[in-house]
This record gives sequence, C-alpha cells and structure tokens, in this order.
Amino acid sequence: MRHTTSPVIDDIYWGRVQVAGRVFKDAKVFPGGAREWDWNETGTRHVPGIQPADVQELIDHGAKTIILSRGMLLALQVHPETLRMLGEQGIPVHVLETSRAVEKYNELCRSAKVGGLFHSTC
Repeated sequence: MRHTTSPVIDDIYWGRVQVAGRVFKDAKVFPGGAREWDWNETGTRHVPGIQPADVQELIDHGAKTIILSRGMLLALQVHPETLRMLGEQGIPVHVLETSRAVEKYNELCRSAKVGGLFHSTC
C-alpha cells in the first residue's frame, strides 16, 4: 500500500526547496513523496506556464487539492488549460507566490491529500 500522507516542506530559499531532508531547485510534492520538478519533461516555460501534464502526476499520486506556486517574483504563469482541467475534475487549486504557496501547502498537508508544484526562483 502506498504511503498517502503529503510530506511537509521543511524550507524554501531562492533556488532551493527542502522536503523531508531532500533538496530540489523546483519540487513536485505529493502524497507519498517528492521529486525534482524538471520543466523539460513537459515543455513548461514561464509563459504560458504550468502545464496540465505537470499537475497530472500529482493527481496520479492521490492529491485531492493542488497548490501551484508562481515563483518568488510571480514570473511563472499557469496555463489556462491547467486550471480548466482541475476545475472539470472538481479539484480545488490554490495559485500563490512561492512563500505563500509553501505556507498553504504545509497548512493543508496536515489534514488533506495535497500536492504541489514549487518554483524556487523568479
């Protein structure tokens, strides 16, 4: 059986996200774990932003609420198709500046199956 709690994000600094003792530049965090968020896997760029495929992995790991960080300077956009997909699936989504996104994620992960994408720079 897969571990279903979402790990707490220990810390966030410019260029670094620490989750359960592991350090990433950008992170995908979901029930049961975390890994590096490699934008090249889905062709993500600041504009048009976070792709549906970036979020799908979080859902596949059991996330019932999604946190999307836009970076420390809000440079990262969220592709409209991503928000449409989450809306159609009835999945609540919070789109926030990265520091606020980490706070919201850590608040929710204590009581919900939450997943998030965390961009640690611009």
